[in-house]
Amino acid sequence: MVAGLRSSSIYRSKPRYVLDQPDFFNLAASGDTELGPDDLLDATKAIEARHGRNRELERRKGPRTLDIDILLYGGLTLDTPDLVVPHPGMLERAFVLVPLAELEPALRHPATGALFTSSLGAVAGQGIYLHAKAPL
Repeated sequence: MVAGLRSSSIYRSKPRYVLDQPDFFNLAASGDTELGPDDLLDATKAIEARHGRNRELERRKGPRTLDIDILLYGGLTLDTPDLVVPHPGMLERAFVLVPLAELEPALRHPATGALFTSSLGAVAGQGIYLHAKAPL
């Protein structure tokens, strides 16, 4: 389903929206797929469900077993009721930008052309820590 899969290191981050919950573990992954955006979204939701996630029973922004976000899909921009790409909250979240910058430091926002690394200063101090280095 995904070729050339690579991932960043694993980072531990403090919760941002619902604070009375444990820290989160985050990473960014990149690869090539023949799935279209909607089929990729369906595949990520199926993976989440296999790992015990039940969106109907969880508190929004609260604890969950697994949360897979599609941040980017090549250079595509997409805004549908089910999927927005680039992910609309990514520029305000250290738990997204730090692993993404490690994985692809020269990556640019498809709509603006700005380097994602240029947004790191705006998210400094959000409580993100290296948990485990990515394998070489």
